[in-house]
Parts: sequence; structure tokens; C-alpha cells
Amino acid sequence: MKIKPRETDLYQPIKSYLEGQGYEVKGEIGAVDVMAIRGSEDPVLIELKLGFSLALVHQGIARQSVTDTVYLAVPHGLKGMKENTALCRRLGLGLVTVRLRDGYVEVLCDPAPYRPRKVKQRKTRLLREFSRRVGDPNTGGATRVGIVTSYRQDALKVAAYLAEHGPTKGAIVAKAVDVPKATTIMSADYYGWFERVETGIYMLTPKGAKGLNTYGWAQSDC
Repeated sequence: MKIKPRETDLYQPIKSYLEGQGYEVKGEIGAVDVMAIRGSEDPVLIELKLGFSLALVHQGIARQSVTDTVYLAVPHGLKGMKENTALCRRLGLGLVTVRLRDGYVEVLCDPAPYRPRKVKQRKTRLLREFSRRVGDPNTGGATRVGIVTSYRQDALKVAAYLAEHGPTKGAIVAKAVDVPKATTIMSADYYGWFERVETGIYMLTPKGAKGLNTYGWAQSDC
């Protein structure tokens, strides 16, 4: 019969790991699961849990009123640890995992002031999408399926033109609806809305007509 792990199973590996670094370690000091002292340094506080939870994060934040050196400790192998490590970094908490089968301790991050790394390309991409988006066709918080992006808006403009004028050369469509990449959109046919009838000339498919109806798009929207 498999024995269910307990939070206390995390204690000895954590204690041994810290003692190996010269700390004196004691368990259950006040409301703190593990407390470690080394010389005149600020104390190290560790909260133990079998799962990563909001309650554990709350405990860690509460311990920061005592010291900046606070760690959360959980078993190795839990899901979502990449995201949880990023969360701990943002909150200035340390995160440790313990491999229960052999007591191996791994420090995923140490407590430190959070300094987010800005990714310029992501900001540029968001600003570009914002500026290209016509109006505000989506409700914030909606499912990503069916979201009206600026690309979909361009495709709808092209589809609406073809619905009204029939098979047309890409260059003509591009100029008529002010979508410079109209030919590329029709050629890539990401949504299955367009069909090439001959070189450079495209028509609207039944699926494209359905798409116009789905998004309530009319030529006047262009």
C-alpha cells in the first residue's frame, strides 16, 4: 500500500540542506514551519506544503513582514512550476522543491527584488495590433476562439469586396479596400474563405460567405 506523503516529509531534507550551508535549523517556531539562523544574518523562513496554492503564497507574503529571506517549499514534480517560479520571483519569494524519494533539494529561485525584463518586440506587436484594429469588436475576457484580430478584419474587408464584385484581381481588391496585403491574405487562405480561379484572381468560397454572416460584416463596414 502506497503511503500518502505528508508535509513533514519535506522537513528533514530542507533541514539537512540548510545545515550543510552552516545554518542552525528548527521546526515550528511560532507560526513558521521552518526557521534557520546563521550568525548575525537575517533569519531564513520556509513554509512547507504538498501543493502550490494561493494559501501558500499568502503565507509567504505574511512571513516577509519578518524577513526578506522567505522560501516556499513543495514536492518536486508538481505541474505549473515554471509559472509558479515566475510568480515567486515577482513577489520576492524563494521557491524550493524536494524530491521525496531521495530528499534531493533544488532551489528554483532565491528571494530578490523583482526586476521585470521588458520584451520590446512583444510591446511593439501589441501596439501594432491595437493601432490596426478597427473599433472594438471584442469583449474583454472572451474566449480566444473567434476573436476579431486586425488580420481577420482585413480578411473580412477582402471577403466583403469579393461578395459584392465577384472574382477579382488581388491588386484591385487591395486598392479598393485599402488592404495592401490583400493578395497575400487570399493566397494564404488562412480561414478557407478564398479560392484562386486563375493567376492573381480570387473568388469568395461558401465558407467565406458564411464568415461574413458570422461576423455580421457588410461592405459598409470596410
